[in-house]
Amino acid sequence: MTTNQSRAPIALAMTGASGAQYGLRLLECLLASGQRVYLMLSRPAQVVVGSETDFALPGRPAEIARNLAERFGVDDGALEVFGQEEWTAPVASGSATARAMVVCPCSMATISSLAVGASRNLIERAGDVMIKERRPLIVVPRETPFSAIHLENMLRLARAGAVVMPANPGFYHRPNSVAEVVDFIVARILDHLGVDHDLGPRWGMESRAD
Repeated sequence: MTTNQSRAPIALAMTGASGAQYGLRLLECLLASGQRVYLMLSRPAQVVVGSETDFALPGRPAEIARNLAERFGVDDGALEVFGQEEWTAPVASGSATARAMVVCPCSMATISSLAVGASRNLIERAGDVMIKERRPLIVVPRETPFSAIHLENMLRLARAGAVVMPANPGFYHRPNSVAEVVDFIVARILDHLGVDHDLGPRWGMESRAD
């Protein structure tokens, strides 16, 4: 990764699957680590955020950006939010420099669209750009059970170079709260993005430290 790429923003998309806590916590950690973030939320994602969390997001992208930046204590410039039809957004073109993209949580509808290159909205187009430019794309589905159609679509994405990381937390760290369960998945995503964190112990490291 070149120096310019390492300083480029990370794109984060949240879709209408359950698990808004994963995406919001990931956003918080990315901003806290000094990353610039391009955020995209589908309309169903905004509904899920409102039903699963105490976040009350406004409707307009600029207002969402200000709301989240204030909530997470960062400068407005660290976070840009784009609407679903904002085709002039940097993530819509391979000539722009988002260095990676995460879809968290990722609905099966979005998995399907990414698998066939549908590009009907900005999230789908941004994911298509990541695949065609050979840049990291991580999708975090939160669905169970998986149908044969779901599995085939995820296999197709994996073969195209995406990382399919279902929100299946481990429990070897003996979590005491929902927040610690969420952090397990967020930590794995941050690892794949190359973003340092201290969200929890790593397998085998505690015993070595004793």
